[in-house]
Amino acid sequence: MKYFRVHIAVGFIAAAALVAVALLDVRTGRSQSKSKESTNKPAAEKGAESRVKPTVLVRDRRVEADTKDVSTSSTFGSAATRNALLSSELSWTFGNKQERGWYLYTPLIKRLLNIDTKHDTKYNIGTEQFASALSRWQAKSGLKPTGVLDEDTLYAMIATWQGARLKDRVYPQPGQLLTAPVSDFYDPTRADELRQVERETYAAYKRMVSAAVADRSLGLARAAHGELAPGEKYLKIVSAFRSREYQEKLRRESPNSGSAGLAVNSPHFTGRALDLYVGGDPVDTGDSNRAIQVQTRVYQWLVRNAERFGFRPYCYEPWHWEYVR
Repeated sequence: MKYFRVHIAVGFIAAAALVAVALLDVRTGRSQSKSKESTNKPAAEKGAESRVKPTVLVRDRRVEADTKDVSTSSTFGSAATRNALLSSELSWTFGNKQERGWYLYTPLIKRLLNIDTKHDTKYNIGTEQFASALSRWQAKSGLKPTGVLDEDTLYAMIATWQGARLKDRVYPQPGQLLTAPVSDFYDPTRADELRQVERETYAAYKRMVSAAVADRSLGLARAAHGELAPGEKYLKIVSAFRSREYQEKLRRESPNSGSAGLAVNSPHFTGRALDLYVGGDPVDTGDSNRAIQVQTRVYQWLVRNAERFGFRPYCYEPWHWEYVR
């Protein structure tokens, strides 16, 4: 009986071993079968399988991009801090006049950077967005794209503005000047000989004023036919054509104006330069007065729109615009 039990136990062990071997063969066979199926798959199925991998790569690239954005944001954060300081503290020279800061040129700077000064407030000076926009302009201009508006960058901007102005100072030919009505002038008592404007310039000026009057956000007083009302001062002409003799007279009366204020070879000689009233004291170059002018809605409208009508600014004088077509 004892021996019988032993034989039965041995039999069970042997049977279990056979089952284990059979299972191992089945698993091995299935594994080999899967490997062969993968190897022998049609190209279309392989392509479908391979399309899974780029998803992972895209996710990885997105993580890398996010990390890069954080680094860039940190860089522009430092630049933003510098810009907030330099806007009022940068020491530089223009037209033999010492300047401090570039805040007076902010509307022109934003225009140069293609920033919408009317609607996009997130690009204010001292923001990373402003520094980022500036860095793109620096790169296009061959400057190091630091996002910091330093002296080199400011001079590059001034060169751009100055380069877009009238290139000649040639006197107009007979018949090229007309005498504009006194209603177009800031000073209603201005003499006839001081109300002369080059014809094409005057026509462009009238088109520009009509567009400004139509923009209700400016709040300009308008007459019955859509022109500026007689009592409206904004955008009225302060000065247009000036002879060399008259320019020299002005220089004698303002000996401290310097070349930035009253040029020896003035664009007013052509009749294509207009001084327009944009607020404050009409033609006072003091920083406090210019600070008032560059903040007016009319001046900022001119910065955004005057080029459409052929006018380019003289950066130093907010009131001075030149017809360059």
